[in-house]
Amino acid sequence: MSQLFSPISIGNQSLNNRIVIPPMCQYSAENGLANNWHLMHYGTLSNSGAGLMILEATAVCPVGRLSPFDLGLWGNEQQQSIATLISNIRQYSAIPIAIQLVHAGRKGSMPPSWKPKQYIPPQQGGWQTVAPSGIAYNENYNTPHALTKDEIRVIVKQFAQAAVRADLAGVDFIEIHAAHGYLIHQFLSPLTNKRTDEYGGSFANRIRFLLEIYQSIREQFSIKKDVGIRISATDWYEGGWNLDESIQLAEKLDALQCSYIHVSTGGLVENQQIQLGPNYQVPFAQAVKQRVTMPVITVGLITEAIQAEAIVSTKQADMVAVGRALAFDPHWVRQAAIKLGGKTSIPPQYLSSVPHGFKNLFID
Repeated sequence: MSQLFSPISIGNQSLNNRIVIPPMCQYSAENGLANNWHLMHYGTLSNSGAGLMILEATAVCPVGRLSPFDLGLWGNEQQQSIATLISNIRQYSAIPIAIQLVHAGRKGSMPPSWKPKQYIPPQQGGWQTVAPSGIAYNENYNTPHALTKDEIRVIVKQFAQAAVRADLAGVDFIEIHAAHGYLIHQFLSPLTNKRTDEYGGSFANRIRFLLEIYQSIREQFSIKKDVGIRISATDWYEGGWNLDESIQLAEKLDALQCSYIHVSTGGLVENQQIQLGPNYQVPFAQAVKQRVTMPVITVGLITEAIQAEAIVSTKQADMVAVGRALAFDPHWVRQAAIKLGGKTSIPPQYLSSVPHGFKNLFID
């Protein structure tokens, strides 16, 4: 039996298989609102046969967006747009749905990924960015305002309020985005956190912001639903956040009954010394998995079914996130099922398209 297509429990919820659709920014919202592009995009992915779908990075406040075109959950209008999106998906798909909550910090107020990277000033629809310390990502980004302790407390509350809205909108999971150089990651790393108060300096101080956010969300989000966290396990730069610190953080989150940890890497500094290649992030997930009981998701240049199967069957990770490959080919999961002999779902409208001899993989 394929291990990739075996069921798994995350907290209170069960997934049919170990394939995760990770957050993939679409840069297609207006004023944080989901629209018909999101319905088309997520509607397609929701019927892919994957075990879990995580909606793209969704900002907890307007200045927390990566770009002016990101989804948001800071008001009733934004909440309703997410609720409508999920309601429409639920007409045709039962896939569990998570939403990734984010504050971009110093990496915000930038154009979509397909346009030149140049800070968008307030007079052109952007905003003054914020960070733990007033250090710009590079010359193309804005120099952020260093947050006061009162402002930090406001952001913690904004995460909790967004979690309430996510619950009301109908999501099944929340994923806290503490990776890829965004605000929480900026607090974690000594490269970007030069504070001298209780939010900077020691490891315990640098993780304080994340733990406060996690605990505030856990207090407000439905106890029947689950909260996970995505981290960058290393900055790929000397003197930065590293794997040992990631393991220590993961152990603390595990003790707090965090539902899962999604292990990525990098994104904090432009001169990161990253070592790209197939499975390049898997060893970091494996190292974390050896020290925690919560499920671990791995990601990063995982494009082939046999590759994903090997990761799960050798217990390097509990789940595999397949992003770009699945966006490029929304039928990736079904093709993987055929290759590995695993069972998954398919809309009845598509049953006639299943290759001869394989219908048993898609019908219970």
